[in-house]
Amino acid sequence: MPVSQFMGAANAHYYATRDPLGTDGDFTTAPEISQMFGELAGLWCADLWDRAGRPDLAWAELGPGRGTLAADARRAMARAGLTPPVHLIETSPSLRARQAERMPDATWHDAVDGLPADLPLLVVANEFLDALPVRQLIRRAGGWHERLVACQDLLFLPVAGGQVPDAIIPASLRDAPPGSVIETSPASVGVVRALAERLRVQGGAALLIDYGYEGPALGDTLQAVRGHAYANPWEEPGNRDLTAHVDFGTLAAAARAQGCAVNGSVFQGDWLRALGLDQRAAALARARPDRANEVEAARHRLTDPAQMGTLFRVLALTAPGWPVPAGFGE
Repeated sequence: MPVSQFMGAANAHYYATRDPLGTDGDFTTAPEISQMFGELAGLWCADLWDRAGRPDLAWAELGPGRGTLAADARRAMARAGLTPPVHLIETSPSLRARQAERMPDATWHDAVDGLPADLPLLVVANEFLDALPVRQLIRRAGGWHERLVACQDLLFLPVAGGQVPDAIIPASLRDAPPGSVIETSPASVGVVRALAERLRVQGGAALLIDYGYEGPALGDTLQAVRGHAYANPWEEPGNRDLTAHVDFGTLAAAARAQGCAVNGSVFQGDWLRALGLDQRAAALARARPDRANEVEAARHRLTDPAQMGTLFRVLALTAPGWPVPAGFGE
């Protein structure tokens, strides 16, 4: 089967059967590291809403995890006067139950097309796109081939499948050396196109945060995580988290083609500092001296280039006529 089908089936089972977050899970996301992350995302939304004229709107998160970001963002938005209805895009029954503990009045949907169609939308997606399936193409001496996953005696491994036309390969990458890999994510492009079309018609903005790069580019980024450590992505499908780096360049082009303004991408560390993370961390440390070291460790992890600061990028899509969002100006 294609790599994309393998990844999609494995992750569908993985997320449907567990809560993968936290010290007892497989990984930790930025909202779980510190309340500051969700608070600043909420203030980013409130600031944009205020400068857009304070319209009635709906707020949504894609892949909300345990609902931590949504709860922290909602608290920060409320302080600024923004109290929109909350919509969560989640297919995992296990995670929906965890989200309901923090956001009992939220409305859940399986996909973007379930979001309200009669209001502007403010949408946040943190570490959502990286878990969507990627298609891999691998270069052989005679051309580019679809990368497939073969199975023998319960052993899964990648193999080269049928050759694909050179026309589908970006011209700048077609003559890459044998062994090179190109990844595309039709699923991610589809989500961004759907969001961008909603924003163009309804108004609003989308904030996309993930680890990735400005592509298209060469590279095999498919990886697995289990127990907070890297694992073999071809072993035990459905029992470890499979992700791939997000191609922000391709997603930006898809949003522009739908008529949205594109802001970024920028590094997460720069974006958080522009929103006032350093000042918020200092205030929390003053308020809770007993937690000052914990707050500083979280600030460092979120922004330092050797941690999440430059690995993660931030892209914002805005409807025509909406203001430039905070963190993306000169």
